[in-house]
Amino acid sequence: MSEENPFWFDRALAAPSETGEVLVDDASIHYETWGEVGNPGIALVHGSNAHLEWWRFVAPFLADQFRVAALDSSGNGDSGWRERYSGEVLGKEVWAVCQAAELGPRPIVVGHSFGGFVVLETGHQFGDQLGGIIFMDFTVAPPAQYVEWGLRAEREDLPPKRGTRVYQDRATALGRFRFIPEQPSRHPYVTDYIADKSLRPVEGGWTWKFDPGLFDYLEMGVDQQDKFAALACRSAVILGEESEDEGALFGENMATITDGHLPIFKSPGTYHHLMFDEPMAVAMATTAIALEWRRQDAEDELQAALQRTLSTGATDQPGDE
Repeated sequence: MSEENPFWFDRALAAPSETGEVLVDDASIHYETWGEVGNPGIALVHGSNAHLEWWRFVAPFLADQFRVAALDSSGNGDSGWRERYSGEVLGKEVWAVCQAAELGPRPIVVGHSFGGFVVLETGHQFGDQLGGIIFMDFTVAPPAQYVEWGLRAEREDLPPKRGTRVYQDRATALGRFRFIPEQPSRHPYVTDYIADKSLRPVEGGWTWKFDPGLFDYLEMGVDQQDKFAALACRSAVILGEESEDEGALFGENMATITDGHLPIFKSPGTYHHLMFDEPMAVAMATTAIALEWRRQDAEDELQAALQRTLSTGATDQPGDE
C-alpha cells in the first residue's frame, strides 16, 4: 500500500481481471470480469456519460464470493456507438454480458443512476431469470411527477451527429473533468483515475468517450413505476444520503408503493457517486444483499444441512461422553 492511498485503492488496481467483448445488435459491448467462473454472478452497470471504471473500487471486493462483470453500455466507455438507443437494447446488453461473462444462473444486476433505468429494462425483459436487482441512487417517480430525460433531439432541437469538445492536450481535458451532478471530491486520486480513463485520443487532441447523442431519441418512459411494480424478481435500493441527483429523489414513492417492504437504505455521508465516496461501504452493502438473496434461494438446502448436523451429533462438544 502506498503512503498516500488507502488500502482499497491499491488493492483494487492490483486485483486480477479479464476483459471481453460481446456483440449485441451490431454494437460491440466491452466488459471486464473478476472472480471465478462457477461462483454466483453479479453484473454492474454504470450511469450516463460514464463507463465500467465507475466500479473499479467495488468489483474486486465482491469477487471473493461472486463472479463479477462490469460493462460499458453502448455509447459509453470502450463499447460501440449506435445511431439510436433504446431501453430495450440497453437492457439486452446487460443480459448478453451476463451470458458471455459466465455469471451463471440467476445473476444479480446492479445499476447506478441511469444504469438503474438500464437494469430496470433488463428486469422488464429477463426478470424471471434474474436473482434480483439492486438500484443504486436510482428511483422510480410516480407518473404525475415523472420528467423525461430522453428525447433531447425533439425537446431541444439538437443537431444530429454532433461531437464532444476536443481539447488540444490531455492535461487541459483532465482539468475539465466533472462529476454530474457535481459533488465534493473526497478522494482526489480516485477522481484523477476516473478522469484519465474517461478520455480517448481523436484528431486534434483528446475528447470524452461518451456519445453525446445517446439521449437524442431514447425515451426512458413514464411507465417506469409500472415496470418496477411488474418485476418478476426481487429488488433493493441503495441511496447516497447527500445525493442531489434528480433521479434519486423518489425513494419514498418506492417505499409507499411496496407498503414499506422494499429494502431501501442510505449510505451515510455519501453523494450521488457513492462508490467513490465510500467504496467499501458500497461493496459490503451489495455483498450483504446478494448473500441474503442467495440464502433465501437455498433455504431448503440450508435447513436440510442443519438437520443433518443435528442427526449426526456434530454439535457434541469435545470431551462429552
